[in-house]
Amino acid sequence: MRSGRVILAPGKSVGKHSTGDNEEVLVILEGQGEMRITGGETLSLNHSVVAYCPPHKEHDVLNTGTGLLRYVYIVAKAQ
Repeated sequence: MRSGRVILAPGKSVGKHSTGDNEEVLVILEGQGEMRITGGETLSLNHSVVAYCPPHKEHDVLNTGTGLLRYVYIVAKAQ
């Protein structure tokens, strides 16, 4: 398991990437954004939301707000 903090400026994204064998959870601390899961849902992100991305899914996180988007991610092996 690993975790970290991300701060995105308005209009910026983390870039499309895959979870591989991992699952990922985002805990939104501040701001507004979207988690876009390729071939799946677009999840709205805002303060106090927890978002989940299952294993083997390509996804991106985008700041859609006018202020900073701050969140903590937690990644762990799914099996």
